[in-house]
Amino acid sequence: MMRSWTPDPIVRANLALSATAVLASFALAPPRFGVSLAAGALLETVNFRGLRRATGKLFSGELDGGRSWMIQANLRLGLLAVAMYFVLELGANPFGLVLGLSLIVPATIWVAWRTAPAPLPPEAFDVPAPDDPSWDEWNPWLARERKPREDDAVTNEKEVRS
Repeated sequence: MMRSWTPDPIVRANLALSATAVLASFALAPPRFGVSLAAGALLETVNFRGLRRATGKLFSGELDGGRSWMIQANLRLGLLAVAMYFVLELGANPFGLVLGLSLIVPATIWVAWRTAPAPLPPEAFDVPAPDDPSWDEWNPWLARERKPREDDAVTNEKEVRS
């Protein structure tokens, strides 16, 4: 039985961006640049699909994390480096190859921006007034309540005694 492949939104945006970039490069640049860009786009698409699959397995619990995750990541990046070496040895334009490899970044940013949830109105947050004394009990750097320090307790005892 053959499984149907339904690309996720990032892969769809990446394929559209890659196809547009390859067509534009064939129209505006030498053919060697266009072929290099297409080769880079193909390599990064395969690499991204592997990364996406491994990440899904990691978060679903199929991968143990740690060691198996690192082995897969190193293997995938090693294979990508070997493939890039062979493509460059075949005479690919390095700039076109790197441009093709980098197209996943704007595609990911575009999809993340388009699918971001709507911002919540200020009324949705239960924020105390600026002069509320509870602000002194909150550590904004760690996003949690402050732990009382020992020297604060000593200082408070001296103030109470005097």
